[in-house]
Amino acid sequence: MKREDLKQVLQIMREEYPKWHAPIVKLIAQKRRDPLSALLCALLSTRTKDETTAQVCERFLKRVKSPTDILQMELEELQKLIYPVGFYRSKARQLKELARQIVEDFGGNVPDRLEDLLKLKGVGRKVANIVLAEGFGKPAIAVDVHVHRISNRWGLVRTKTPQETEMALMEVLPPEEWRDYNRLLVAFGQTICKPVKPRCWECPIRDWCDYYNIKTSKKL
Repeated sequence: MKREDLKQVLQIMREEYPKWHAPIVKLIAQKRRDPLSALLCALLSTRTKDETTAQVCERFLKRVKSPTDILQMELEELQKLIYPVGFYRSKARQLKELARQIVEDFGGNVPDRLEDLLKLKGVGRKVANIVLAEGFGKPAIAVDVHVHRISNRWGLVRTKTPQETEMALMEVLPPEEWRDYNRLLVAFGQTICKPVKPRCWECPIRDWCDYYNIKTSKKL
């Protein structure tokens, strides 16, 4: 895929996005409530299916409106509240420490700078960028397994790690596309461009994809 093709490719994906009914859709609705929601849902989603995370986040955010709500909750109650997300026991302890940091170090507000978000317990670059993009509406590229895999499968970047992919995409994508990129590629990866046996026959952008073009040429 060439850089100049991106605008057309992303426009097609935006048009197709509602048809995919991807699990990510409900989760994004939870993340976009406010920065705290974006942060909590992003942390809960690690190593957990989006369908499960969306259900847990909806229940969780009815109880938790501020970091203080987490601090005042007993650990066992918090564990039950976020079950069955993956590693819910360790995540409950993580949330306790995270809430303490936000209250003590940031006056009870989720910070809006990458370097500050990375100081929070359990927050890496992917989660931090999700918070910036979904919670604060700032230009940021959250690179997860879907974004890393598909960007390389397209031939748009040639990288070995998610952080390398993030840096490469920042060079390729205009800033106004950064926020949407994760949403589109995650939905695409969950439904069409799967890790194993991608559904190339129904892919709306296959003509621009290096993987598809190479695979097709080998059959000729």
